[in-house]
Amino acid sequence: MANIWIKKPLNILMNEVTDEEHGLKRTLTRLNLITLGIGAIIGAGIFVLTGQAAAAYAGPAVVLSFVVAGIACAFAGSCYAEFASLIPIAGSAYTYAYATLGEFIAWIIGWDLILEYLFGAATVAVGWSGYIVSFFKDIGIVIPASMASAPLAFDAATGSWTTTGAIINFPAVFIIAVLTTLLVIGIKESANFNNIIVIIKVTVILLFIGFGLFYVSTANWVPFIPENTGEYGHYGISGILRAAGVVFFAYIGFDAVSTAAQEAKNPQKDMPYGILVSLIICTILYILVGLVMTGIVHFTKLNDPAPVAVAVNEAGSGLIWLRFPVKIGAIAGLSSVVLVMLMGQPRVFFSMARDGLLPAAFGKVHPKFKTPYVTTILTGTVAAIVSGLFPIGLLGELVSIGTLLAFTIVCGGVLVLRYREPDLKRPFKTPFFPYVPILGMLTSLLVMASLPRDTWIRLIGWMVLGIIIYFTYGRKRSKIRKFNS
Repeated sequence: MANIWIKKPLNILMNEVTDEEHGLKRTLTRLNLITLGIGAIIGAGIFVLTGQAAAAYAGPAVVLSFVVAGIACAFAGSCYAEFASLIPIAGSAYTYAYATLGEFIAWIIGWDLILEYLFGAATVAVGWSGYIVSFFKDIGIVIPASMASAPLAFDAATGSWTTTGAIINFPAVFIIAVLTTLLVIGIKESANFNNIIVIIKVTVILLFIGFGLFYVSTANWVPFIPENTGEYGHYGISGILRAAGVVFFAYIGFDAVSTAAQEAKNPQKDMPYGILVSLIICTILYILVGLVMTGIVHFTKLNDPAPVAVAVNEAGSGLIWLRFPVKIGAIAGLSSVVLVMLMGQPRVFFSMARDGLLPAAFGKVHPKFKTPYVTTILTGTVAAIVSGLFPIGLLGELVSIGTLLAFTIVCGGVLVLRYREPDLKRPFKTPFFPYVPILGMLTSLLVMASLPRDTWIRLIGWMVLGIIIYFTYGRKRSKIRKFNS
């Protein structure tokens, strides 16, 4: 059992960085990395979950929820930036944990990242479906509800599953299939596509903020923190924390930048920029959108799959021209999030396969496109099935808790490695050490604690399944274990 704590030597990791023949193609610039981060962050959180979190948990104080979640991400983002510059290869938190905390923790976090990236892609695809259905309806094309909604529904109050009568959420399946194909073709092509989408959605968001300010009624902000109803998480301070756990999903994506480290031209210098700059830009935009949205329309009306569109409609004829741009921006924005999530997961699988913890086929690189095509196709297939069958609320909370666990482990890894190997050359150092990593762990755990018990039960069940797979397969085939024996 002691061998489960075996670590992957840093010299082996650095050799993988320079392995051009069997590695991934280095094509991403600093701008590509920043736009990848923005592309991943701005999506379901701002276009879908913001309204739901305001209506159900925090009211106008959802803005404070964004601040809480943003601070937690800033702490974790600094730790990711340090690791990404120190160990610039594919795998993200999985690789960092392998180098610092041992193989078993690395496996746990690799398995956990499936919740973030694969299920995250599925969640955002469901949000994309809601906007595309609304957009088509506006131009006179009606997609039947039976072909654009989940056939399964979950009642959180009773903990029971029901059927909705729908067949499949086809638009969600469709967008995943298209973007999976694009990712197989090439990372540079995918990055260029993402750059265009980021320009579109940031422009639309700025238009909404700039013109929406003229339609804000401060009366909608009173009371800014609605009184607690007697139930934990339903308004009041607990509601702000609960909403932070939900809108935390809006921030996931900056860490997906680190999964592309092996495809960056100058990862040591550019990865910290990609992670932190994208996080700062998106936090500012989130706060402004939250203020404008809850200022235009009373928060009780925002429990809608397309809350930004609800706010535009509420403003009346003065903003009616913005309805189509908002929906186009949302569709474009959600597309880029799905793209980056589908990009991140295969690269985690790729690294795990190269270490022997997953079948060797998962580590195959396409001979022409130089992309991890086997894991990309596998990820896209599973994400399409999940997005076609399950509702967005259930998936969103599961993604949030998986991401928070990853953040906690990465912050812990920075602490461990700083004390264990203080003389390593670190192109970027987490500031105010050790306070930032410690606060990163504490804030992530605090937000995790605010999530429902059922979400914790699903996380534990998922982790138990992962541990079983590790001991029955991965542990026996570990290349690092063989290397050290």
